[in-house]
Amino acid sequence: MPAKNSIKEFIADSYYHIYNRGVEKRRIFVDEQDHGVFLKYLGEYLTPKDEAYLRDVLTDFHSSPKQKADAAKMLKLNNFSDTVTLLAYCQMPNHFHLLVKQTVATSIDSLMNSFSTRYSMYFNKRYKRVGHLFQGTYKAVLVKTEAQLLHLTRYIHKNPASKGVPLQSYPHSSYKNYLNMVTTGWVKPNEILNHFAKTGYNSYREFVESNIDYDSQDFVKELILDE
Repeated sequence: MPAKNSIKEFIADSYYHIYNRGVEKRRIFVDEQDHGVFLKYLGEYLTPKDEAYLRDVLTDFHSSPKQKADAAKMLKLNNFSDTVTLLAYCQMPNHFHLLVKQTVATSIDSLMNSFSTRYSMYFNKRYKRVGHLFQGTYKAVLVKTEAQLLHLTRYIHKNPASKGVPLQSYPHSSYKNYLNMVTTGWVKPNEILNHFAKTGYNSYREFVESNIDYDSQDFVKELILDE
């Protein structure tokens, strides 16, 4: 039987919960460098590419060999800033969550195949390991309602609570972007926060940090990672 949410239904102009974890539930983030590289790669795919600048680096006499090599890599790298928007994310020691919107039906699959391979190659090289890093292909589930969309961001941002970590101090999620504590250009919280204003809650923080167990409700359970 296929793993939950491994059979994907991709539709243009739709929201998806993307997640995966380490093979045998092993760690995919060992230290801060791993967290940083994961986000660096993600940002490179989702930040508009300044091709004119990159070409200038390649032709500039003063550019170092490393600068030229990096610019050449970026020019070749696929860019999804026009077709994929990242609304929320969370990195946990052995898994990750992304909430994304795509405008083209094939964009998420292209992004995740390239991104997963790239991060796996980095991780395997750094730790001198071989074989699969992730537990099969990434999982993707279509978000069908506004209620699911809002509660999914809550579920994603509340993941660190399972480890007893205060949510506002957790450094590896987009929650601080939602609380206006940090700004990351390729993380787009306003689309969710604009929806949230309609719900009547006092604040997004109150919604996320409340003790109500929304995650056990059927309309949320179908979206999330099995333990």
